[in-house]
Amino acid sequence: MKKLKIAQIAPIWYPVPPKKYGGIERVVHYLTEGLKKIGHKVTLFASGDSQTKAELKFWRKRHLARDKIPWSDYLLELEHLAFAFSQSKNFDLIHCHIGPKSFPFSKFSKAPILWTFHNPISPKPKTHLFEFLKRYKEEISVVFLSRAHQKNCKIKFKKSFIVYNGVDLNLFKFNLRPKDYFLWVGRVEAYKGIENAIEVAKRLKIKLFLVGKIDPEKKEYFEKKIKPNLDEKIKYLGEQAPKKLVKLYQNAIATLYPIEWPEPFGLVMAESMACGTPVVAFDFGSVPEVIKDKKTGFVVPFLNRKGEKNFEGLMEAIENLKKIKREDCRKWVEEKFSIEKMVKEYEKIYYQLI
Repeated sequence: MKKLKIAQIAPIWYPVPPKKYGGIERVVHYLTEGLKKIGHKVTLFASGDSQTKAELKFWRKRHLARDKIPWSDYLLELEHLAFAFSQSKNFDLIHCHIGPKSFPFSKFSKAPILWTFHNPISPKPKTHLFEFLKRYKEEISVVFLSRAHQKNCKIKFKKSFIVYNGVDLNLFKFNLRPKDYFLWVGRVEAYKGIENAIEVAKRLKIKLFLVGKIDPEKKEYFEKKIKPNLDEKIKYLGEQAPKKLVKLYQNAIATLYPIEWPEPFGLVMAESMACGTPVVAFDFGSVPEVIKDKKTGFVVPFLNRKGEKNFEGLMEAIENLKKIKREDCRKWVEEKFSIEKMVKEYEKIYYQLI
């Protein structure tokens, strides 16, 4: 088959690849470089401080987070989208990684477009968003990151695919012998399970390292809910660059992921298992697809028999971690979540759409 001219449109909140936080930008980077490696001509539309072996085009030199622009301010990102879509005639296909606000630009594209939803998309009926998505469900082609992600969407798109995210197996290297601590990684938000991880650590009196970004609007939450629990055993290490994060994954006994939201994929789980570190998580969203229960970690029901939050289940899972072989965690990610597998899956969809 002929090689394609592909546009990848990334968000501009963070550079591609991100210096620290930025799961979407990390995946876009893997995909862009992977497609370039197998011979496609790829153009990346991202912030000007991004880095790529493909061609980089940008409307704004600096990523938005650097200038402390809040998530709610979409105007600059809309200009970024207009800049990218205005060049649609130059491509065989456009792959957009920005959500529903980018849909109207499809009316001006000369090339077929594929959207990847990186966040949950489950609007309530009779809302403006629900009506908006209904108008586009027959026209657009979308990718979900897991079966659960697709199932949770109340809108059924005519052309819908599933592609799991890929992990850089050369960066997230295997380690057989961990140290003496457990790990929680994520953005510091209640639904990401940070308080649940702390509660389990306190009950079992285990050492827990907390790693993640604190958005400005979450500083008060951190001060009130998280900081009072920090001590010699439970430590907040802040946001970490990739190489330091890898070391933390490699040396952890397990990663605790007791989330309380419909996780579309969960790179944290795949990155952890790539390092040989099993994951203990509540059964939300994609968790049962990403973790092979009792083989690469434990998928714990969120509620116990009393209808209460199932801390007992998390504690039992932690006590059974010796049954998990770290080699099985690595092998699972190699089979299911490699960059190469992700790139090939997307390539198949591209050819189908054109």
